[in-house]
This record gives sequence, C-alpha cells and structure tokens, in this order.
Amino acid sequence: MSNPYVPNTDGDRRAMLERIGVASVDALFDDIPAHCRNPGLTLPPALSEMELARELAQMAARNRSIAETPCFLGAGAYRHFIPSVVDYVIRQGAFATAYTPYQPEISQGTLQSIFEFQSLVCELTGMDVANAGMYDGASALAEACLMAVRITGRERLALLSTVNPSYQRVVRTYAEGHALPVDVMTPDGPALSEKHACLVVQQPNFFGYLEDVEELERRAHAAGALYIVVPEPMSLGMFRPPGEYGADIVVAEGQALGVPLSFGGPYVGLFATRREHIRQMPGRLVGQTKDVDGRTGYVLTLQTREQHIRRERATSNICTNEQLCALAATVYLCALGKQGLRRVAELCYHKAHYAAERIAAVPGYSLPLTGTFFQEFVVRCPRPPREVNAALLERGIIGGLDVSEQIDGGMLLCVTEMNGREEVDHLVDALREIGA
Repeated sequence: MSNPYVPNTDGDRRAMLERIGVASVDALFDDIPAHCRNPGLTLPPALSEMELARELAQMAARNRSIAETPCFLGAGAYRHFIPSVVDYVIRQGAFATAYTPYQPEISQGTLQSIFEFQSLVCELTGMDVANAGMYDGASALAEACLMAVRITGRERLALLSTVNPSYQRVVRTYAEGHALPVDVMTPDGPALSEKHACLVVQQPNFFGYLEDVEELERRAHAAGALYIVVPEPMSLGMFRPPGEYGADIVVAEGQALGVPLSFGGPYVGLFATRREHIRQMPGRLVGQTKDVDGRTGYVLTLQTREQHIRRERATSNICTNEQLCALAATVYLCALGKQGLRRVAELCYHKAHYAAERIAAVPGYSLPLTGTFFQEFVVRCPRPPREVNAALLERGIIGGLDVSEQIDGGMLLCVTEMNGREEVDHLVDALREIGA
C-alpha cells in the first residue's frame, strides 16, 4: 500500500512495520470490521466544470435572499447593516493572503490589523488585554472555562441556565475530555462552592433579558470563582462593559460586528481578560514594539500552544485566529465609532420594544418574561411555535426561534436596526391572522 503524498520508501515502511510488530499496513486496520473499512459511495455521475457551474447556480437560486425577506431570527447570529467599506477593505489581496503572520518582516499589515482588533476589543469590553480572536463565541467560552480551571486549580464549572444552550453543549464537550463536571444553575441563586473554578453569565442572556450582573459578580467572587461574562457586542453600545462590573474573563461572538450571517459562518470569537491572567490566555497575541531604527513594528508576542518549543506547556490547541472576520469587525467598529455603535444599539432597543408592545396586544400572545431586554424577547404563542413559524414563512416572513422546550409555547424573536416599522407591522398582522 503506497501513497504518493507520503515520501516514505518501501524500506522506510518495512522498518516502521517491523518496529511495531505488524506484517503489513493493511494489518493496522484489522480491528475495524471489513464492511466498515471502505464503504461504497453513492455518487452521481461526474460533471464537466461547465455543467457543474450550471448545477450549482441552479441550487443557489433556490436560496431565499434574506435581504428581501423580513427576518426576526437571532439567538446568537444577527442581521445588521454592514457599511460597504468593510467589504472593500477585507477584499484587498494582501489581507486575504497573508494569513498566518509567523514572519513579522513580511506580515506587518496583518499584524497591525490584529493589534488594532485587540485594542478595539479591550475598549469595547473594558478589559486590559485581548487576544487575536477565537474560532467563534462558543469555543471562546469553552476555552475561557479551561483557563479558569488553570488559574484557580479547581475542577468544576458553573454556568447559568440562561446561557445559550449551544454554548452550554460546546462547554460540556470541551469539559468531557478533561473530566470536568459542569453544573447548570439558576440566575436567582447560583449555589457556588469552593470547588467551582468559574461562574458563566450571558448578558443579555439567551432570552434577550438583562441579568443582575453585579449580584452575580458578588456571588462568584465570594466563592473564589472567576467571573466569566458573555456579552452581546452590539449591546455594549448602550450598556456598561463587563470590565466595569468585575468580569475576570470576557468572551463573545463577534459576528454582529460587520460579519454577514453567511449560512452559519465563519464567525469570530472575542476573548479578553485582566492583565494578571495574560499568560493563561488561549490563542495568539500581537504586540507593538520598535525596531532597531526606532520605527513602530508589530510581532507575535504570545502563542499559547508554543508548538515550536514547549508543547507540553500549551494552554490551548488553538494557535490560529479568524483573521479575516476579525479584520471585518475592526473596520466595522472604526467606521461606526462610539456614537455610531450607540446609535445602532439604540435603534435595536427601541424597535424591539415597539415590536414587543404591539405583539403583546394581539389576542392569544403574551410576554412570559419580565425585566429589561435589549433586542430579543420571548413571545408565548397560542399555537406551537413550529406551526407559527411555518405559517409565517408561507407569508414571506422568517420568524423566531422555537424555545418551547425552555418556555412553554415560547418563540424567541429578534428585532435589529434592519427591521423597519412596516416589517414589524407586517409581522404583527401575520401573527394576528395565524392566532385567530
């Protein structure tokens, strides 16, 4: 058995097989049932490039354009207006090709853009230091939990039940490999002990409502646990950053900041912490320095995997970052500025409250949760949410997320600056028809 892509000679292979006591390469797979080794693949006939392009175009035409469809679905991925300057900058060839900046002498542009991204994340979250970005918000949270374990030496994780269920599942997946128990607790009284490394709080929570972050911070630190906050980045245009209410680690999904929905990705995870924890932070960190001639320069300062020298001391196996998405977030934040970000957040807030007020007045619908919400809220429907969503889609509207497993009859709706009054009124009229 030979492989043209593996530069081993027949002699090399014989020596390796003799060393491990196996007669042939095929024998390495004897433990796998024969019918599972090379299953047949049911593939269509091969196509020419021209035929394939035509078929793909036909398939793409079946997609419904979200730009032409009123959409009220959020739950962690949000539709916001993206200024044209974002796409213009990220399409520059230099940014698209100089991806892994291991050689600073030829990667100054990429390194500087990462440095600016880190600086903006720190300003946005109110934290001391940020890394170059993670794969997404969920993996950033999982890495933050492992970081809390390393810092505290404790081996239990605590998450509020109002944290995004998808994030909870990712944390459990990461924790399982480290044999770390995960405790899910209610926001009104998390029962923390001296065994918990962290308390994870989402702000606003998965259902769109604000948590009592100051009381939760007090409880976390009273138990000696780190306080991990998962904010919605757009909400930080209006509300206090986590650094102002005692967060030790801040992670978030950065998709809302200039990254299109893109059928689910790629996105970019934000990760920031306090200065004293910098050595335990996953990912990579770019720093600013001076060269021998006194000119400003940028270098990779920390790489947590340390795969080049001391892999056993690694803090994470993530040694890269979603740089193109991070660049989009950087350009977006720079284009909007503080006032622009606040204006977008205010539009989301006021439009969402207008929608909630109108829907709550429709017979059969109600708002089961109380408190302050940002751009998302839960509506209790008179029919199963899946049926309501199907009926909305027939009327050309993308509805909300079915959360009836957590809240009886609940649908999680999201309203951003992209939803005009006419769209909201159209949604209300449709819900009235469906519930009648």
